[in-house]
Amino acid sequence: MKMDKPQYTLEFEKPLRDLEEQLRILQSTSQKHKLDVKAEIKAIEKKFEATRREIYANLTTWQKVQLARHPLRPYSLDYIHAIFDDFQELHGDRRMGDDQALIGGTAFFEGKAVMLLAQQKGRGTKENLLRNFGMPQPEGYRKANRLMQMAGRYKMPLITFIDTPGAYPGIKAEECHVAEAIAANLFEMSQLPIPVISLVIGEGGSGGAIGIGVADRILILQFAYYSVASPEASAAILWKDRAHASKAAEAMKISAQDLFRLGVADEIIAEPFGGAHCSPDQTSESVREAISRHLKELKAFSPKALKSNRYNKYRAFGVFEEPSSGEEQDAPRTPSAKAANQ
Repeated sequence: MKMDKPQYTLEFEKPLRDLEEQLRILQSTSQKHKLDVKAEIKAIEKKFEATRREIYANLTTWQKVQLARHPLRPYSLDYIHAIFDDFQELHGDRRMGDDQALIGGTAFFEGKAVMLLAQQKGRGTKENLLRNFGMPQPEGYRKANRLMQMAGRYKMPLITFIDTPGAYPGIKAEECHVAEAIAANLFEMSQLPIPVISLVIGEGGSGGAIGIGVADRILILQFAYYSVASPEASAAILWKDRAHASKAAEAMKISAQDLFRLGVADEIIAEPFGGAHCSPDQTSESVREAISRHLKELKAFSPKALKSNRYNKYRAFGVFEEPSSGEEQDAPRTPSAKAANQ
């Protein structure tokens, strides 16, 4: 069992790193002194696998949030280059400028033209500054609106990748009407006569996420989250202390499993043990399969049916009134056995 030294370790993963270190020391000692320690190595490997399964099978919501933010996690462009062919990025909102935190363009999927929109984070300080840490500006949402309209005009299915802490909250963004730009996207997406699929691949933060997230199908990776606000912001509002972020995460029901049960997410895409960053190729293949399957289902609907179904989907979110006396309330949706095991 070969174990490379990890580049980044989350707090709850430390028991695994300790076992890896023990194994490395044991293997090094064996090679140096020509000792037969196969039994000891096998015992540590067995303990490592059992510990790993126990940890990732019992993650709290806050731990899933940490995995969603893992700096080695695949970002939107990683999936785009792995899944689609001939991606051609299109720039600018034709009003103010370009935004590198929200990218978009045409590509081919299984031989058919599609339009892609994606929130892109950066790796390292330089790229993070270029991508504004994945927080789109108003011009990003206006660029997205332009490409949405293009997709509708040329009958190209729209596929969006959501991965943002939220829209940029700075003064300049407010001066350029970021709320109006997001609202315009919500309206535009609700009226698109084409199939729309949104994938939450990491963080799905606030209006910044929903700005490209009004879709016929909402798919979410197993350790991603989708929320009206970050756990830290919610903790600061509710308990006046960001230190209660883990408590807020549990209360808000923002995990993939909670969102599926509540009917917000349509499917949970499984990740390998340890998260998507542990096997990006495997995760990309799972995402590819899910997109293919849902696109085939959606292509059976007429433009009118797509818009009607999309409207009804969002109207059905939440509970709007109490049942009358003697009337049974609808039972909450429960995940399939496959999703429940995720």
